[in-house]
Amino acid sequence: MSTEQPGADSCDLLCLDLPVAEEIRSRMPQLPALEQASEAAKALADPTRLKVTAALAAGGELCVCDLAWVVGQAQNLVSHHLRMLRTAGLASSRRDGRLVMYTLTDRGRALLAALLTPAAAKTV
Repeated sequence: MSTEQPGADSCDLLCLDLPVAEEIRSRMPQLPALEQASEAAKALADPTRLKVTAALAAGGELCVCDLAWVVGQAQNLVSHHLRMLRTAGLASSRRDGRLVMYTLTDRGRALLAALLTPAAAKTV
């Protein structure tokens, strides 16, 4: 049973402080930047991708084989998640002979830090 009153999320009268509202509105990010941030956030909305990201943060640079073992998932599944992280700009890859090595981008590290406390990152 909710104790909130109906309409508790909106004002009962129009009380716009136009100078303040316009100043804030002028500083709001543009739609392309918001869409890009939304896609990055969606990339970490999956628990397996979040775990892969935490493993990359802990390991620095890892290949798919190592990541698959660390997170306890099949290589093809981990590879799929890494592709999504790369597409979102949260991870990057480089070829080293026959291996493909993955690492987090600065943006990937920052977003992971915003989502997980240091103690939580150690237990993922």
